[in-house]
Amino acid sequence: MMRGMAITVREDLAGIPDYVPGRKIPGAVVLSSNEVAGAPPEAIVRAIAEAAGEINRYPAWSSDDLVDKLTERLGVDAARVAVGCGSTSLCQQLIQAVCRPGDEVLFSWRSFEAYPILAQVAGAGERRVPLTEDHRQDVDALLIFVCNPNNPTGTVVHADDVTRLIDSVPDHVLVVLDEAYREFITDPDVPDGLTLARERSNVAMMRTFSKAYGLAGARAGYLVAPPEVAAGVRKVAIPFSVNRLAQAAALTALDIADELLARCAAVVTERGRVHTDLRALGYDVPVSQGNFLWLPLGDRAMQFNEHCVERKILVRSFAGAGSRVTIGLPEENDAFLSAARDFPR
Repeated sequence: MMRGMAITVREDLAGIPDYVPGRKIPGAVVLSSNEVAGAPPEAIVRAIAEAAGEINRYPAWSSDDLVDKLTERLGVDAARVAVGCGSTSLCQQLIQAVCRPGDEVLFSWRSFEAYPILAQVAGAGERRVPLTEDHRQDVDALLIFVCNPNNPTGTVVHADDVTRLIDSVPDHVLVVLDEAYREFITDPDVPDGLTLARERSNVAMMRTFSKAYGLAGARAGYLVAPPEVAAGVRKVAIPFSVNRLAQAAALTALDIADELLARCAAVVTERGRVHTDLRALGYDVPVSQGNFLWLPLGDRAMQFNEHCVERKILVRSFAGAGSRVTIGLPEENDAFLSAARDFPR
């Protein structure tokens, strides 16, 4: 029997986009999600297969083995570590744990597109700080989320600016260094967020296994923060959110870290080659420290997107802003460069 009143969803969620199925193009070159193109090493595939044999059992609630290995590798106390279902999940948990009604989450824009969505989901306010003219984050105005290097522009905030930012905010304001692409950085002036998280009482650092470790499909990330912040992040986590397969993959990835991180050097080499070629073609491409490049195409971004799709190449474009292209295998990058060469400018 139908009742008179329907269930309603929070009105403030109306502005959040619903799930949109991805575009499926058989045989396409996928350069849209900043994934590592190479297949995972056999050791990780074996670890996942072995874990699958116990998939009828719940994973460790708090990912204890993974936390233990991270604390050993990072040289921090376990009380400072939280593990989540990728760094995106940790972003949301941080906002839920730290922000109260009326608090604001500040971040550069454009930056990681999940920041405004996660703030709204958690019921926090947001403030978007425009990028500077050279596509960098304005740390003189920024307060909390610092994506370093920034996604999607690939630009970085250097050590002096990060230190000035941290020194400029009150002790009760948490500065979060989102270092999802840390392993691709070659600029020596970019600070190590882990060191800052160890030394500062209002700094948290996040990293992920999705990018350099090649585990985007597994979903695992970690955070280092003051003990009380890390505890709050753990408390708001969904139980068992890091599944058994993801934990096994992340543990093995740490065991063979040297092998996985060596692949980053090849990505960096290709990043330099593609950047040089795009600049030679007349594209105004900023120097990137991620595994991707940013083409600030403005109003032509979506036209460029469709141009690439017609050539079975998928990039990530933002209407009115630009297009982000992941650095793939050399042959994939060559296909993209060919498309970029043909685009009317």
